[in-house]
Amino acid sequence: MDFFEETGKMAIGSRLRMLTDKVTEDAANIYKLYGVELQPKWFPVFHALSQADNTVTAIAQHIGHSHPSVSKIVGEMAKAGIAAEKKDKADGRRNVVSLTAKGKKMAAIVKDQYTDVNAAVEDILFVTRNDLWKAIEEWEFVLGQKSLLKRVEEQKKIREAKDVAIVAYTPRYASAFRQLNEEWISSYFTMEETDYKALDDPEGYILSKGGYIFVALYKNEPVGVCALIKMDDPQYDFELAKMAVSPKAQGKSIGSLLGQAVIEKARSLGASAIYLESNTILKPAISLYHKLGFQKTVGHATPYERCNIQMGLKL
Repeated sequence: MDFFEETGKMAIGSRLRMLTDKVTEDAANIYKLYGVELQPKWFPVFHALSQADNTVTAIAQHIGHSHPSVSKIVGEMAKAGIAAEKKDKADGRRNVVSLTAKGKKMAAIVKDQYTDVNAAVEDILFVTRNDLWKAIEEWEFVLGQKSLLKRVEEQKKIREAKDVAIVAYTPRYASAFRQLNEEWISSYFTMEETDYKALDDPEGYILSKGGYIFVALYKNEPVGVCALIKMDDPQYDFELAKMAVSPKAQGKSIGSLLGQAVIEKARSLGASAIYLESNTILKPAISLYHKLGFQKTVGHATPYERCNIQMGLKL
């Protein structure tokens, strides 16, 4: 098919739908061939009921469908006279679904259909190089571990990260350093005296004292910043501080890239440990710090009212 040659794997959903539609159309005609008044979508529920009476909840769990979906199918089958729902004699709080006499008669006929359909599928598998049945099982297992959506999100981050450059701070980035930090701080908290000291004079407060500032550029636009502040502390050499990422650039691993750059710089300077302060309301940030290797610590004086968690990283 030319269309799928053009689009490639991006059209996997469309291609699978076309195959499903074809098989479903054949399935409907196969039921007619055997004189069975079943809709293909009813089959999982019908088959489960042919094995034993059960509740909608139990059927849904057994066939891997949602409760509303099974309930709807049961209603359709009941309207067709194939299934019936009644109170459980042993437990009046439950409704049990069972096949009617008409449904049981159809189940007997379908046994021959099962045999023929299974043989037909085996015939297809015999003349094809790839075993679709096994492939479906593999895909279900793999997607159960990590969805296609999650995998695409990861690939998106990898691709977009290639357009991110981490550079050293220069005065040209002074306004971005202030704006990006003031934006996130004001969104959650109130700017404090120490914030103004660092953001109003990054050269004097951070750089001249042996610290560093990194700037993340996405397609040459400053969208993230992070500082490495020299500490006069027997336990920690530097503090990771003033990390900020523009909301429009989030989801591109910029925070992670900035954190890694800061850590590598500290390591190259012979530092043995890095310290940071944050607030647990900033869940994505806390998650990032954990991924970077930071662990919760206590006991340090803080100039920030908003600080309710302190973390450290041994290098």
